[in-house]
Amino acid sequence: MWFRRDLRVRDNPALRAAVADGEQVVPLFVVDPALWGPSGDVRRAWLVRSLHALDESLDGALVVRHGDPATVVPSVAAEVEAGAVHVAADFGVHGRARDAAVEQALRASGDRALVRTGSPYAVDPGTVVNGSGEGYRVFSPFARAWAQHGWPAPVASPRKPSFAHLRGDGVPAEPDIAEVELPPVGERAALARWRAFRDGALRDYADTRNRPDLDGTSAMSAHLKYGEVHPRTLLADLAGLPGKSPTTYRNELCWREFYADVLWRQPESARRSLKPDMAGIQLDEGADADRRFTAWAQGRTGYPFVDAGMRQLAAVGWVHNRVRMVVASFLVKDLHVDWGLGARHFMRGLRDGDLASNNHGWQWVAGTGTDAAPYFRVFNPVTQGKQYDPDGDYVRRYVPELRGVPGKAVHEPWLLPGGLREGYPERIVDHAAERLEALRRYEATRS
Repeated sequence: MWFRRDLRVRDNPALRAAVADGEQVVPLFVVDPALWGPSGDVRRAWLVRSLHALDESLDGALVVRHGDPATVVPSVAAEVEAGAVHVAADFGVHGRARDAAVEQALRASGDRALVRTGSPYAVDPGTVVNGSGEGYRVFSPFARAWAQHGWPAPVASPRKPSFAHLRGDGVPAEPDIAEVELPPVGERAALARWRAFRDGALRDYADTRNRPDLDGTSAMSAHLKYGEVHPRTLLADLAGLPGKSPTTYRNELCWREFYADVLWRQPESARRSLKPDMAGIQLDEGADADRRFTAWAQGRTGYPFVDAGMRQLAAVGWVHNRVRMVVASFLVKDLHVDWGLGARHFMRGLRDGDLASNNHGWQWVAGTGTDAAPYFRVFNPVTQGKQYDPDGDYVRRYVPELRGVPGKAVHEPWLLPGGLREGYPERIVDHAAERLEALRRYEATRS
């Protein structure tokens, strides 16, 4: 059983298939330099902790090897004379190419099979199509078709699996992530977090999910990214629950599957604009643009709601979704910086960094992706702050220079009697002026 984005024992169809296929199973994880190298330290730390948790749940039997999977996996299979290697299918850009190489190497080294069972999604990318048999480029019709298609029920854990014990290279050392605070990691932690949310904040989720000052979201994204829990498990718990909140949360899970589907169909959109006509929009470059990007990345733009979001990223490796949209809009439409630079910065800092969700989320905001109304959508960082952080608690949590400012006045510190508080920067741009400039540039791409 080659674990990848399914670091759990419960509801794991591939693990069940492996246990059913042989008298003993080798649970294997390969530290792939192609993935480990580009990952930020926060994601590496999460993975290291998750691997230790998985090893504990497998009674210490997890075999961790380092290297190119196309070499390592066939080598381990030959070492134990395994007839097959079981996996959950990977639909990612790198994962598809990697698995094809592993499959070919397995055949060449002993006519062994790579057996795919299940995937990290409730509905596999490429499954949901419109009446013409084509994929969707807009979320709402995809969501309706996705819900209508449905998904299988969770599977039970395998009964009394017997694991073979082999030598491994060991779980990598955890990188120093300084003062970044991570929540508990692993399958047990994921299920505990889910149950707490399901039995608590889910009740008001439809009304509070956009409030970063409240603990109103599930914060399950990193657990889902590493497969410590499967979305099918969450969807099964949501089924039949009354009210609009369970449906709203189900739609958020659907966004993850929608972006995976879009990326599977157009893998080049991981790096390039999904809408080719938007690729030519005028961008700011040079020393001044670099200075503004640095101010944005450090949370020193002079706009408190934006700065709180960027400092939250640095502090906990996660950003509330509403705030992600606002900080992305500010970089792309107020500072006129390429969305790809922001997406890469987020991927380095996020604990839940997922290529499809992150990059297509950025494209949605930038107007280069799947947003049905990208042209005129420019988030106002002040009004967004007042609406979704009405008492200013979120800003004060992450921007200590403003902790003495009461209420929603924290969102416009330049209006305070006596001026800005010591240490907090002036606004680097005028939002109203840059909004008009962004609209002008977008209009130019349409003419």
